[in-house]
Amino acid sequence: MSDFNQAIIEEFRKNAGKVSGRFAQMELLLLTTTGAKSGKERVNPVAYTKDGDRLVIIASKGGAPTNPDWYYNLAANPKVTVEVGSEKFSANAVITQGEERERLYEQQAALYPTFHDYKEKTDREIPVILLERANA
Repeated sequence: MSDFNQAIIEEFRKNAGKVSGRFAQMELLLLTTTGAKSGKERVNPVAYTKDGDRLVIIASKGGAPTNPDWYYNLAANPKVTVEVGSEKFSANAVITQGEERERLYEQQAALYPTFHDYKEKTDREIPVILLERANA
């Protein structure tokens, strides 16, 4: 997966956020987290939607039984860096709960129906995270 992600990251940065292949029709951002254990920076391409001025990401991991590593990183260190298009900024990650989580999940699944499939594949509650731009 690392080589796969690296190719997406390089294409994203080369083309101001646009990628080809299976993610061509999705809005992607690059999420830089700090490793919960290692303390090292980690970059992951992640699909997103918007909720007002906030960005919404979902830790689906394709419906796997465990959360993606980047989720544990931002849960431990909620200060992240986000790249959208050619813009790069600091943000705070907020893990949503309850009705807000459900609303935001359904909002993204309406745009990207595969998120409905992910929900059916797993017994875990898939985390939904808001990325709020940090004050400069």
